[in-house]
Amino acid sequence: MVQKGVKMNNDWSRRTAIIVLSGALALSTISGVAEEPSSEPASLDEEALVERVKREVLTELLEKGGLDAAIDAGIERYVQKQRQAQAEAEARQRQSAAELAENIRPVSPERDHVYGNPDAPVSLVEYSDFECPFCKRFHSTAREIVESYDGRVNWVYRHFPLPMHNPGAQQQAEASECAAALGGNDAFWTYSDTIFERTRSNGNGFPLDGLVPLAEEIGLDGDAFRRCLEEERFVERVNQDYEEGMRIGIRGTPGNVLLHNESGRAIPMPGAVPAGTISQSVDRLLEEAP
Repeated sequence: MVQKGVKMNNDWSRRTAIIVLSGALALSTISGVAEEPSSEPASLDEEALVERVKREVLTELLEKGGLDAAIDAGIERYVQKQRQAQAEAEARQRQSAAELAENIRPVSPERDHVYGNPDAPVSLVEYSDFECPFCKRFHSTAREIVESYDGRVNWVYRHFPLPMHNPGAQQQAEASECAAALGGNDAFWTYSDTIFERTRSNGNGFPLDGLVPLAEEIGLDGDAFRRCLEEERFVERVNQDYEEGMRIGIRGTPGNVLLHNESGRAIPMPGAVPAGTISQSVDRLLEEAP
C-alpha cells in the first residue's frame, strides 16, 4: 500500500492526470462527432460541447473510482522502483567499500599505535581526527570493544585529519606522534585520550598553545616536545596515514575497518558505530580465527 505521505504529495499529479485523460477522451469524442452525423443542432457551440463531454467523463471516472486506482497503482510501482534502485546503489557501494578495505595496510606493532593485545586475531583500525566530534564519541566505544573481548581484539589508531579541521587536527596528530617518540606507546594513548577528553571539537576545540603543557602534564620533557613540534618531524607520518586512508576509501571520520589479521578479510564500518553493531561483525570475523 502506498504510504500516506506519498499519496498526499501526489494529489496534484492525480488531478493533473484526470484532466489530461478527460481532455483526451473529449477530443476523441469530438473527433467522432465530426465523422458521424450528429443529433445535435448544427449551430451547437463546440466549446460548450467540449465542456459537456468533459463534465460527463469526469463524473463517470470519479464516481467509479477507476482512475484513482490506476494512479495509485502507478505511484506504487514508481515508489517500488525507486526503493529498488536505492537498495541496488547501496549494495554496490558496500561492495566497493569492502573491496577497497581489503587493501588496508597490515597492522604492525612497530609502526602502528596499538591498544590491547598486539597479537589479537582481529583489529579495529580507526582512521581518526582529533577535532572530529564523532571521533570523540567513538573513542570510548573503541576502548569498550577491546576490553570486552579479552585479548582477541585490539585497536589501531591511524591519523586522518580532515582539511576542514586544520590546522588544529593536523598539529594535534603531529603532537601525538611526538608524545609517542618521547614516551612510547603508552604516552601516545595517554596524550590522545586527554585531547579527546578536553577538546570541544570542530577545528578549534583544543588550544594549540596547550599542546606542550599537555606533554609536560603527562611527564614528558617539554623542551624536547617543543622542538619536535617546531621541526615538524612527523608531518610525513601523519600524511602517510591520511593517504593510506584515502586509498582504501576512507572519506570521513571515524573511518573504521575491522580486520582479520590472518585471513586479511576486512569489514568497513564507517562512523561512530555503536558497540553492539561492531560486536556482531567482530564475532563473525573471530569465527575465522584458527
